[in-house]
Amino acid sequence: MGTYRTLKMSVCALFAVFLSCIAQAQSGAEAIHYGANPAAGHYLRVDDVNIYYETYGSGGTPLVLLHGGLYGYIEEFGELIQEMSKHRRVIAIATRGHGKSEIGSKPFSYALFANDAYTVIRHETSEKVDVLGFSDGAVTSYTLASAHPELVRRLVAIGGPRKFTDWTPNAQEEQKNAKPSDVERDSPQFVAERKKLMPQPERWIEFNEKLNAMWLGPVYVTDEQIESIKIPTLIIAGDHDPYNQTEKFVELYQLLPQGELALIPGCGHVVLNCKGQFTIEAVEAFLDEKEK
Repeated sequence: MGTYRTLKMSVCALFAVFLSCIAQAQSGAEAIHYGANPAAGHYLRVDDVNIYYETYGSGGTPLVLLHGGLYGYIEEFGELIQEMSKHRRVIAIATRGHGKSEIGSKPFSYALFANDAYTVIRHETSEKVDVLGFSDGAVTSYTLASAHPELVRRLVAIGGPRKFTDWTPNAQEEQKNAKPSDVERDSPQFVAERKKLMPQPERWIEFNEKLNAMWLGPVYVTDEQIESIKIPTLIIAGDHDPYNQTEKFVELYQLLPQGELALIPGCGHVVLNCKGQFTIEAVEAFLDEKEK
């Protein structure tokens, strides 16, 4: 899940999508290496790991970014960070095991990821924050907002399901048959680059095993947790997402007391790459909306 263990015929294609995202994010007079930027990077000890995160910009309500799983990382938010940091402080957190964040010893869970994020946020600010999560990060954002209603002002969740059966049948079948070695077999260049960032690259297979076990868990976030999120929440999804059933996003939206739903036309899972500026404008309009 997250930026999922892709369908067999699309693993390399998805990697190409992320390379495209990185290229877009780093275009301009001076490339910014999001996810490996010494000028913006920080570490915080959280429980049994060092969590890596980057901060950009100043002013406004802080915006916390939670990226997708496995293939996902801070770099996927490059264009979004460039835009949002013009008038906000942006805190982009690397999920444990991803990039420069350590894996730790505990089984992966969205509750664990949410606690990591909460600790980083409270280390950085005592204010309320806005949160944007993509895919695995979206599921983490549901968990975070439900557990800490005092923390989050507005929430944007892109492409994050509630449970394994929200995946499309093809994606479910593919994940059930996935092996921890599949990603390195199918995307060796991606894995080689990711290992350069990892504090313990020798644990790559273990990292994949932890993600697989989490994704196969039957429920990521309960309907009761979703219903407890009382803040304004925008659910975003591509209307051709090959990993998530569109009707499940509609169900999720309907559970939210203050929910809004945006289906991005003609897009798959990675809407920030498919229609980046369109999606960013929708996010900005929602976050800047005056409270009713």
